[in-house]
Amino acid sequence: MSFQEVRYRPAFGRILAVVTIAVCALGVIAMIVSDPATAVRYVWPVVLVAVLAWALFWRPSLLVQEHGITVENVLRTHFVPWPSIVAIDTRYALTLRTAHGRIGVWAAPAPGRHRTLGLAAKDFDGIGESARGAAGELRPNDAITTPTGNLAQLIRGHWERLRDAGAFASGVDPEAATVRWHRGTITVVAALAAATVIGLLV
Repeated sequence: MSFQEVRYRPAFGRILAVVTIAVCALGVIAMIVSDPATAVRYVWPVVLVAVLAWALFWRPSLLVQEHGITVENVLRTHFVPWPSIVAIDTRYALTLRTAHGRIGVWAAPAPGRHRTLGLAAKDFDGIGESARGAAGELRPNDAITTPTGNLAQLIRGHWERLRDAGAFASGVDPEAATVRWHRGTITVVAALAAATVIGLLV
């Protein structure tokens, strides 16, 4: 049976990014039309807000693949092979505990209290044993009816199947996990921040 990749991006975050960028674009146009000379000084903070909205709310994603998991966060993208995963946590956000450290998934924060109120036993049906604490307890964020819990269970389910099949017997390849910094995003944000400061002070 072939493995089906799953990509997750929160819909609310993408909507927020689009709305913010659209408002910023209208603001830039209005400034340029009304006073081009002044716009040269004050347009940069508006552009900076638009870029930050894209980086914070549009870009983050989680890709569950046959050979590992790709976590695209604001400043870095991590690739985590399945054998490197030690545990999957949902306390504050979906977090992969790996042989090289903890990797939070920006795209999957823990749900708010209002989302976890009224959970029933059926909301935890089928959750893997690796989700349970020392006393067999589960967190509300593990409920499969929440986005974070659903993603956590998707990852746990495949990870447990691989573990039980002996796929991790050869150990962890220290070079298989990779981290890529988003240098372009960092450079653009730094340049816009500098232009904002200069525009406001000059």
